Amino acid sequence: MKIAKHTVMVLGLSILPIGCEGKGANQTATEDDSLTGGTGGPTTADDSTGTEEPTTGAASETSSGSTETASTSGETDETETDDTCTFVCTTSGETGDIECDVFAQDCGPEQKCAAWDADGDFAWDSTTCVAVTGDGQHGDPCTIQGNLTGEDDCAEGVMCWNTDPDTGFGTCVELCTGSLEAPQCGPPNSFCVVANMVLNLCLPFCDPLVQDCQGNNETCLPQPNGDGFSCVLDSSGGQAPSGTPCEFANACNPGNICLNLEFFPHPDCEGSGGCCGPYCDISDPGANANCQEVLDTAECVPWYQEGTAPEPYADVGICIQPQ
Repeated sequence: MKIAKHTVMVLGLSILPIGCEGKGANQTATEDDSLTGGTGGPTTADDSTGTEEPTTGAASETSSGSTETASTSGETDETETDDTCTFVCTTSGETGDIECDVFAQDCGPEQKCAAWDADGDFAWDSTTCVAVTGDGQHGDPCTIQGNLTGEDDCAEGVMCWNTDPDTGFGTCVELCTGSLEAPQCGPPNSFCVVANMVLNLCLPFCDPLVQDCQGNNETCLPQPNGDGFSCVLDSSGGQAPSGTPCEFANACNPGNICLNLEFFPHPDCEGSGGCCGPYCDISDPGANANCQEVLDTAECVPWYQEGTAPEPYADVGICIQPQ
């Protein structure tokens, strides 16, 4: 994977077992190292004010949710690109056989179109028609049949996600409808994550400052399309606090994210692809001091450019070394 020289957040998600690439939050590190913000975002990040209207817009590249370690490449080749990207530049994983359309659900009666691992490399890379064996709806508990087979006891248009590798238990997550170009999500406070044309999941928004994800072993990270934050699988195993070398956005303990060394040059991360750095609350008078407990040159910098933050994320910042 190639990333722009001045991107702030390295790599994408290792929502395991396949790695994910995606654009992160709405700051862009440009060629002159300045941080510029993007716009857009959810109107709310909490269920009490969630709208029932479908959420549109796809986040590019995500991955599975069942194993403990990253199994896809995460090289940080800092080759300069012609364009800049917002925290994480996207790349595509390999796509295998597309036997059916996960958006259209065009399989036969009593079947559903599901993502699966066709070549046994522990990555969602293909689609296939599988029997519908249950009626689990979005948010219901579920079980999988085999590892990355696509077979589970969720209903058509729903997938068993974020499964425990030991028990096979997970949570049914609704698939996006519409199309790859114009995806939609029915569940409130959710957005569409798309990967390799085989995964299309409606994942919930969350607050990175309070890490309020309710699922099994999840962390709150920036949406790849830049419109807020969402719950993804935590692949850190609780072993990656601030100042730990990392290669994937979700390889750090909750409350942290994998940052480019240029912006978080912690001495313990020297020579690594990235370094775990914490979020911070820009409304907290002690935010800079808190950042400097981890890195003495860090300051609490707003995640969004002034005036562009969606209201639920107005106080979200990141501890980085100012450029």
